[in-house]
Amino acid sequence: MTENASSSSDNASRTAWLKKATGLVSHLETGLLTSALLLLIAIPLIERLLRQFTSTGISGASEFVQHLSLIIAMLGGAVAAREDRLLAISTLSQVVSERWKNYIKIISNAVAAAITVYLAIASIELITTERAAESAIAYGIKIWMLQLVIPAGFAAIAIRILWNTGDRWTYRTSALMGTLCLVFLTWKTPMTPSSMWIPGIIAIAIATILGAPIFTALGGAALLFFWSEELPISIVAVSQYSLVIEPMVPTIPLFTLAGFILAESRASDRLVAVFQSLVGQFRIGPPLVTVLVCAFFTTFTGGSGVTILALGPLLMPLLLSAKCPERKAIGLLSGAGSLGILFPPALPVILYFIVANANGDGTLRLEHLFLGGLIPGLMMLGVLAFWGARQIPSAPKETKVFSGKAAWSAIWIAKWELLLPAVALVALFSGIFSTPVAAAAITAFYALFIETVIHRDLSLIRDIPRVFAKCGLLVGGVLLILGMAFGFTNVLIDAQVPDKAIEWVTATIHSKWLFLLALNLLLILVGCLMDIYSAIVVVVPLLIPLGVAFGIDPVHLAILFLVNLELGYLTPPVGMNLFLAAYRFDKPILEVARAAIPVLLLFLISALLVTFFPPLTTFLPSLLE
Repeated sequence: MTENASSSSDNASRTAWLKKATGLVSHLETGLLTSALLLLIAIPLIERLLRQFTSTGISGASEFVQHLSLIIAMLGGAVAAREDRLLAISTLSQVVSERWKNYIKIISNAVAAAITVYLAIASIELITTERAAESAIAYGIKIWMLQLVIPAGFAAIAIRILWNTGDRWTYRTSALMGTLCLVFLTWKTPMTPSSMWIPGIIAIAIATILGAPIFTALGGAALLFFWSEELPISIVAVSQYSLVIEPMVPTIPLFTLAGFILAESRASDRLVAVFQSLVGQFRIGPPLVTVLVCAFFTTFTGGSGVTILALGPLLMPLLLSAKCPERKAIGLLSGAGSLGILFPPALPVILYFIVANANGDGTLRLEHLFLGGLIPGLMMLGVLAFWGARQIPSAPKETKVFSGKAAWSAIWIAKWELLLPAVALVALFSGIFSTPVAAAAITAFYALFIETVIHRDLSLIRDIPRVFAKCGLLVGGVLLILGMAFGFTNVLIDAQVPDKAIEWVTATIHSKWLFLLALNLLLILVGCLMDIYSAIVVVVPLLIPLGVAFGIDPVHLAILFLVNLELGYLTPPVGMNLFLAAYRFDKPILEVARAAIPVLLLFLISALLVTFFPPLTTFLPSLLE
């Protein structure tokens, strides 16, 4: 009895120590992530003020900001792994029994962790090369010092992937042994590198189907290709590093942060009150309020699903109180969660701009893309609101009437949030701020100021670290995927896939309109299998030369691409909005998918209109020329 009691006491002591240690690490990560995001806001603004009033700025300011994006990407990825929130394509583990779920996770996590270990090794090779070059940013800070976050981040991610294999040490140990075996066998294999290509791809495909994260599928394929070609695997790390420190990339975490700050405050209550006071008395009022508020939030959060999570509990009762059937309301909210990705300063548009200019002639303008998406975005918003209104029974005669006093009161209370899009647009396009990153920084600072100082919905000490950690988790997961997708794109380029695709398509398809139809079908398939961010990085470099070959306006090509990919939010197996709606409203995924079918069809019709009627996308940009 004494020995058993002593053993139980030792186990409890070890468990308590482990909990304390993991808690300290979590707090440290949150603190570092919060600090990095605050610096990302502060440095561009301080730099701008210094240059305005003293004609001197911060030495290496732009390089520091770009490397802050790298730090946020790796820290955020580590936090996403800690919370078991790394994006994956497969949902197989959600539909099998608990016993099979554990076996599935052992296999998928062992492969994912092995790939992540190799990514850490590849990044160490990158640092070794950079250290020999002795490149510095400023103030004696070497580039390789900041690059150390890459292998550290991948190491943390690998450990957490293994830890999240299950709640028992048996499962974790099994996954660890599987990882060590895979690393050892591939490191010491007697097989030639070229002969490892097929079995390696099969293993990665099986792990992805079983639930391995998307970034390991893309990164693993890239590693395998360069290894099979007997090229340094550090090329993958170089690709990730070069994408994440692109000058425009810091706008992604900054605009996303602005959206998260709004979502975590009571801004949604104030905005709903505004739109409800303006149009709530009409039959179309509740669905119009729904799509307007969702589009407002999604514009800043980039279709990340935050809209559904933040606004779902607020908007669902509004729709149900208007007698909208619950199933129709779920479908409406699932679709409305992706509205706004075509409006400035939407992140998919900015990312498309970055990738397109890196792979084109560099003449595409960001303002042209935003103007090109305005009419299609408003069209999709209006169509969805009209469909929603059709699901609500005709109101009786004695409906409430419009009150100008109530509307003005609601507008006055929400005035600071209503000004946020204007702040973003003026900052982006007025030329007052020297770079898009500075414009994004002032937008994030404005959102932070109004919610912590003016409305005081969020506490700087209690709430902001939590909000920043949530934002960093999402941004880190996305930037991990983007970095690996860029490495995979380099694989396609090295294999001359774009050249072969142009040759085959131009020899097979001679009609521009037939090509556009085929492109729609391809993009719908891509949307079913890839999230919008990795699809932009992987597919756009292949698409741009084809667009040039068929004489398609680059703005038209961009918007039809984004509109088609918007369907991906509602299509299995990676329809993010379907899973988040199922989670938010506690409904089976199949029920949510059925509810979203009418909205999916409406979006499909809209995509076809955008594809085959180019003036919808080219008219407004032509006014600037």
